[in-house]
Amino acid sequence: MKLLLVEDNAELAHWLASLLREQAFVVDHVDSGDAADLQLQQQHYDVVLLDLNIPGLPGKGVLRRLRERRDAVPVIVLTATASLDQKVLCLEIGADDYMVKPIEGRELVARIKALVRRQMPGKANEIACGDLLYDLRTRQFTLAAAELALPPRERTLLETLMLKAGSTVDKQALLDSIYGLDDEPSLDALELYVHRLRKKLETSQATIITLRGLGYLLRTRDES
Repeated sequence: MKLLLVEDNAELAHWLASLLREQAFVVDHVDSGDAADLQLQQQHYDVVLLDLNIPGLPGKGVLRRLRERRDAVPVIVLTATASLDQKVLCLEIGADDYMVKPIEGRELVARIKALVRRQMPGKANEIACGDLLYDLRTRQFTLAAAELALPPRERTLLETLMLKAGSTVDKQALLDSIYGLDDEPSLDALELYVHRLRKKLETSQATIITLRGLGYLLRTRDES
């Protein structure tokens, strides 16, 4: 999963980004509202972590513009202000959750997972594609009831395809999902990760299909 962290406190941003990367999230960090607004127009994120008091466009302005574009990406507001009026306002203009600093790491991770789960049909904790299962609570895969251990980028790639199971995901969207702002995206590497995943899914009911000119699709073999 890919997150956008909007936070101008460098020390806090470093701590949050490190914490989330340790939990296998891909994290992009920006420190101003204008940078956040631009980034949200250019890339897809699974969750946005938004500070309110940031340079340039205020956090509430970022949130308003996001919802005016009909972008439904889940947003967790992170703020030092515990004001009930501000909390109500943020929720009214489109925030999905609101956390008051200091932030407790485990709670933040749990809330991120809960928001992603709400986007799933039926709000289930598990997603299945044949005998390939993905648990949204632990973010772990199992294949035929056995744990499927994957390197970080292969795991993120399969996670992206699993969350979109049954729908085609184009190569640019997959590149965006596995690389952050500080990385150098590689189409060759992406194709290598897909090849390795296919090898690991050879005995599975799930398979990754290439749709030329469109991208990749995760589905069961009997649909192929």
